Amino acid sequence: MNKKLVAYFSASGNTAKLAKKLADTAGADLYEIKPAVPYTSADLNWQDKQSRSSIEMSNHSSRPELADKNADISAYDTVYIGFPVWWYIAPTIINSFLESYDFSGKKIILFATSGGSGFGKAVQNLKPSAPDAEIIEGKVNPSAKDIETLSAMN
Repeated sequence: MNKKLVAYFSASGNTAKLAKKLADTAGADLYEIKPAVPYTSADLNWQDKQSRSSIEMSNHSSRPELADKNADISAYDTVYIGFPVWWYIAPTIINSFLESYDFSGKKIILFATSGGSGFGKAVQNLKPSAPDAEIIEGKVNPSAKDIETLSAMN
């Protein structure tokens, strides 16, 4: 049996909605990736070069601290990871999440929300954080049909 987890980081709630739909459709457990210090709207102002998200994303080695590390990753074969696309990649908190657990031999399927861009270099930037996992580019802004397709991937 292939046990599935949908883990997600959502800054505005859009990714959370998709994660819940995917978890329901896939029969997967749900886990929210939360920063130790929640992001404020000022932190997320991408037009401000001094905002928290701008500073984190300009330094690809930035690793925001997680609120917890309680996900039982060892119990899952397939882990869907959802996030908003920031600066054409995943937010660096996704790297924090991947580096906090052993994903060896796991299949990681990405899904994302975006205001207009695709995944960009998300897979390339996440692979070093989970080198022994298979990372698959799923869908950006998945439709209901796309969620069905994603849920069948394992």
